[in-house]
This record gives sequence, C-alpha cells and structure tokens, in this order.
Amino acid sequence: MRKTTVESTVFSEQVSWRRIGVLTASLALAACVTTPPVPSPRAVPLPGVVGPSPEEIRQRNIAFFLQRAEAAQRQGFLTQPAGASAFDYYLRVRQLDPANSRAATGIQGIVIELVERARDALRRRAFAEVASYLNQAEDLAPGNPLAAEVRSQMARERARAGTDIPQGEAVSLPAASLASRSEAVSALLRETAQRIRREDLRVIIVARSDEEGRWVYQQLREAVTGYRVRGDIRLGSPPRVILMAPGGN
Repeated sequence: MRKTTVESTVFSEQVSWRRIGVLTASLALAACVTTPPVPSPRAVPLPGVVGPSPEEIRQRNIAFFLQRAEAAQRQGFLTQPAGASAFDYYLRVRQLDPANSRAATGIQGIVIELVERARDALRRRAFAEVASYLNQAEDLAPGNPLAAEVRSQMARERARAGTDIPQGEAVSLPAASLASRSEAVSALLRETAQRIRREDLRVIIVARSDEEGRWVYQQLREAVTGYRVRGDIRLGSPPRVILMAPGGN
C-alpha cells in the first residue's frame, strides 16, 4: 500500500514536469513566430459633389444668353433697352463663342426686322423713322444691301415729296422741339394760328408722320376756337406750315 502511494507521488511529479516542459516549449515556439506589422492609418476621402468644369460653365452661359436673346427678339426688344436687348444678349454669346451660328442667325434676323420697320415707315412717309431704323441696321451690319436699298428709296421719296408740296410762305417748325412737343413750338403755332384767322389763310402742314401732322393741326385749331382752319397735311421733311392765300392750290 505504501509502495503504491510513493509511486503515485512520483507519477504526479513526472506529469507536472512534463506540463512545465510543454508550456516552456510553447512559449519558446511563440517567441520564434514573427508578428506581421500593423499598417499605418490611411486617410480615406469622403464622398462629395464635384463642381462643374470651366467648359461646362461656359456652355451653360451660352445656353442662358441664347434663351434670353431669343425671348427678347420675340418680344420686339431688338436693340433696346440697353444691356437687355436681343442684340446685347447675342453679343454676350459671341464673346463666349465667336463662331456660334445661332447668335449669327439671330443678329441677321434683327437687321432684317429693322429694315422691315424702315420699309413700313417709308410707306407712311415717316422719313425720320426710316432714317432711325436704317441707322440701327447699318450699325449692326455695315454695308447691308437691304438697308442700302431702302435708303435709296427714301431719297427718291423725299425728292418727290418736295415737288408735290405747293409753294408758299413757310413757317419752320424746329424738328427737336416738335418731337418733344415743347412749349416753344406750341407758342409758335398759336401765333401762326392768329395770323391764319386774321388773314383767312389756307395752310399746308408738312410733317414727318401722320401723328405729327395731326398734332400740329390740333394746336392751330385750338388756338383759334370757333374758326375753321382750312388746309391739308402732307408727309415730308423738314416740318413746316405753309401759308397760302385762300384761292391758292
């Protein structure tokens, strides 16, 4: 029995030493294993919105100004108001894209429209309006053949208007004062109306437009209430009132 106890004790010590040996070997083996290096932290870009490129901005501006130009052209704002007319917007397009075909076509359309307005004014023999529209058209397109044609027609009509108007004593009406309907020209017409009534004269009113001629006639008539001013309105330039004896043509 005693022998068994001694053997058991020996056996237990042997097991303990074996465990210690295994543990020592494991530690030695672990010391020989190389631990892989931990990578350094790396910055990761956060997702965000990328802004438009310069070319994209240019194209957007071209599209915007073309839209504004075509809208102004449809509304009749060809060269006015300054800075917000169809022509001004087309110019901005051409600054961004000198070869832009839509801008070139748009400017050509403005020139044609101005010439058409000049033709219409010429039919009304409103020579000042004709000259104004032609000047605008030629500023945009120097040497334009359509504008040159209408200008030649205007010169012929003016010459014809001068021969169609009867001769007589003329009271000149300053063009600028007449255009602004100033008090100075109104006073001149009142004075003329008094003479017309006093001498019982007939008149030929030479005006640059029907509206202008009717305004002059109204001033004469209102200056001599109760007296009938007899005469006619002729379109021509320069504006004036021709005084004629009662039996004159």
